[in-house]
Amino acid sequence: MLMKYLTFPTLIIALASCNNAGKNGEHSSVDSITVSHKLGTTKVVASPSHIVVFDIGALETLDQLGVPVVGAPKDNMPDHLAKYGADKAVTNVGSVKEPNYEKINALDPDLILISARQEQFYDELSKIAPTVFVGVDNKDYMASFKKNTELIGQLVGKEAEAKAKLAVIDGKLKSAIGQLEGDGHKALILLHNNGRFSAYGKGSRFGFIHDVLGVKPAQEKLEVAIHGQKVSNEFIAETNPDYLFMIDRNAVVAGKAGNKDEIENKLIQQTNAYKNGKLIYLNPQIWYLSGGGITSTDMMIDEILQALK
Repeated sequence: MLMKYLTFPTLIIALASCNNAGKNGEHSSVDSITVSHKLGTTKVVASPSHIVVFDIGALETLDQLGVPVVGAPKDNMPDHLAKYGADKAVTNVGSVKEPNYEKINALDPDLILISARQEQFYDELSKIAPTVFVGVDNKDYMASFKKNTELIGQLVGKEAEAKAKLAVIDGKLKSAIGQLEGDGHKALILLHNNGRFSAYGKGSRFGFIHDVLGVKPAQEKLEVAIHGQKVSNEFIAETNPDYLFMIDRNAVVAGKAGNKDEIENKLIQQTNAYKNGKLIYLNPQIWYLSGGGITSTDMMIDEILQALK
């Protein structure tokens, strides 16, 4: 089962001589890396030293590789990366959904890393500096996660270190799949937002639980959409999952957890998951804000294993 996650497309990367000077002339006559990604082909100076990162997973990976950044979206910084929020050497370049172009431009970056939340800003950001898309593909999480991690490692001259980190994740994942294999209980993944629920299944932004770890879904035909499939309390009760994974969006967006009585309403209390103590609140800072990075992938494996013991 594990082997399907160990293969991924070959990165299209080429080394070339970069004879064009950067804004301050410091990038002349050095190697560059040309990389193809979801949004286009981008030439990046080798080992960039002024990196602005909007994708939280990419920030995790840079952190794991010991590579500093000059700008990050401090408005949406999860607790496990809190040091970047407090670091005065790192400029707050806006939120993950609203870049501050003036601040980004002032940093004179030589690389900007983005993902799906910033996809619409790609053209504008590319006018400031080479911009590369490193968002994870939810339909093929592990392959895209590995591809992005190796790509980031190559861009910053830390390819060997990146591969070593991935090897650790591979070992942990293999062990986790072995522990969960044979568990016939079925799960439903819900996002709670201001009193409403959306369900997520295979191939979705939270599909890691099903697609990678192999936890069986309680519903096979959920709509795969960015915001999930809106579902009623009646739908949840009728689905009657054995495991109910809950992600509280309010906790990270509004800074205040949702009303527990509203979440654990009478219909949800009828599910096997609730009755057996398997209504599991996942860490929204990992699952909603982050994901796709070395740290969050590691933490996601740990959280599911702990919950299903």
